[in-house]
Amino acid sequence: MLSISILDGYVDEPTCLGVPPYICPYPRYIAGAVWCYDKHAQIFYYTIDQIRSDKSLLGILSNSDLVVVIAGMSVPGRYLSGFPVSPNELVSLLGSLKKPVKALCGPAARYGFGTSGGKKVIDTRVVENVFDMLVDGDGEIVISELLRNNLVYDTTDSSLCRSNPTDFKIFAVRGSKIVKQHPFFPDYLITEIETYRGCPRSLVGGCSFCSEPSKGSPNFRSIEDILGEISSLYTVGIRHFRIGNQPCIFSYMAKDADKQEFPTPNPDALEKLFKGIRTVAPDLKTLHVDNANPGVIARYSEECKRIAKSIIQYHTPGDVAAFGVESADPAVIKNNNLKASPDEVLVAIKLLNEVGSKRGSNGLPELLPGLNFVFGLKGETKNTFKLDYDFLKHIYDNGLLIRRINLRQVIPIPGTKMFTFGNKSVKRHKTEFQRFKRKVRKNIEQPMLKRMIPRGIILTDVYTEIYDGKLTFGRQVGSYPLLVGIPGVFPLHRFFDVKMVDYGYRSVTAIPYPLDINTASRETLEAIPDIGKRRTIRIMSKRPFKNKEKLIECFDDSEIGKKILKYINF
Repeated sequence: MLSISILDGYVDEPTCLGVPPYICPYPRYIAGAVWCYDKHAQIFYYTIDQIRSDKSLLGILSNSDLVVVIAGMSVPGRYLSGFPVSPNELVSLLGSLKKPVKALCGPAARYGFGTSGGKKVIDTRVVENVFDMLVDGDGEIVISELLRNNLVYDTTDSSLCRSNPTDFKIFAVRGSKIVKQHPFFPDYLITEIETYRGCPRSLVGGCSFCSEPSKGSPNFRSIEDILGEISSLYTVGIRHFRIGNQPCIFSYMAKDADKQEFPTPNPDALEKLFKGIRTVAPDLKTLHVDNANPGVIARYSEECKRIAKSIIQYHTPGDVAAFGVESADPAVIKNNNLKASPDEVLVAIKLLNEVGSKRGSNGLPELLPGLNFVFGLKGETKNTFKLDYDFLKHIYDNGLLIRRINLRQVIPIPGTKMFTFGNKSVKRHKTEFQRFKRKVRKNIEQPMLKRMIPRGIILTDVYTEIYDGKLTFGRQVGSYPLLVGIPGVFPLHRFFDVKMVDYGYRSVTAIPYPLDINTASRETLEAIPDIGKRRTIRIMSKRPFKNKEKLIECFDDSEIGKKILKYINF
């Protein structure tokens, strides 16, 4: 029996995320290619974190006929539940495996290994002695060909790519069951769904730092193919979906996408897609989107307003449309062929605030913009930071809501214009960037959190993930989930409803709701507004309380006792 291992080292690309709790399309498509070749093939799927914690799993990899590694970070990110594999790890872990044919797929094989923002990628030569194939084409197509060639890699073209979106239609469906082997399945696993590949702005070269324009003009998957994949994932148990594997969700099935830099959106197609998702996955728990081009939204406000309303009708709350703003500096915009001016971005922000700011059932607004800024681009000066800050301050002062602000430094990717420019601006403005981040967090992000999620708001279904001392951190499932610190030590990998009590710079503090006053820990009690250490000691010494009157009696100020009743039960 054919034995194949897939090692998911995680990917983070401009249009694709595969770091837990996300699983990207790569392993699903590759598994589908294997099962299309041999429906009886045995496939073992492991994440790099599983290998890190249990080295005995390497024994299974060593006895496989083929080991496929998926890896590569071409945009910098912040992670909580895992971190992409490094090239040195791969050398250490896989260097001694003799039997299997080993293939590296994903952005690492195409561009090299990104490590963090502002740093150059590590060339693939560092792992070329470990792998028999560095697949710079489409993994599922190359692996399918490799299997037909009886694993003879010398005669298999590693640069094979899809000719059209139907090439992997059956792979996407057949490979869906591989998700059952993911350690986060089923409760906390989000599947990233691809709608199309390529970028309309490839016609004009695209943004200087982005690899997506190199894939050419958009090649749209049909609605039927997307729904077929989602249906198969839903059947095996997936309940969390993100329609995120595209440069701009508002441009799906756009008219003349191969002829116009900013093609005319197609509201009817988006309505049909999202309605169809709800039909094939009626009891889904998460349906979110990701990337959106503010230049498209600003130019086609009416069409995009219809699209936003369709998304809100069928999605789940707490959704984020991530705008690639990159910079508010006209010089940087011009030098890097960026997609939108500050005025256009502002139009797009106002549109989503108009239709998406209503609070949803999970405690968060329905659909808000997120802003991505990139630093270290060509033309950047110290004045760039001032212009970016003034732009963000203008947004805040005008009462608008932003779900997230992502400040990152560029990774110069081979094949992009930024690769020849390198990271000289990053080095030059290192101190300025750190100062800017601190200023934005203090003066923009934290006040924005207070405006968006006032104290007392209930956030539902927060999934606990890690401890930091006697603080438990968790997140809701979704696009760019808000980090929630829960004072106290609570069971991990459980869902809690929590009530907002305080704010950090990039996170919030909340306590389980309703809180059992008779069993709550000291750390949790102290987090309740107006309690503090002394009153916490008094509460703990007087417990248990049989009713609210007995609780109020133990306070030096009965009004404070009455105030905290909205946080607790008995």
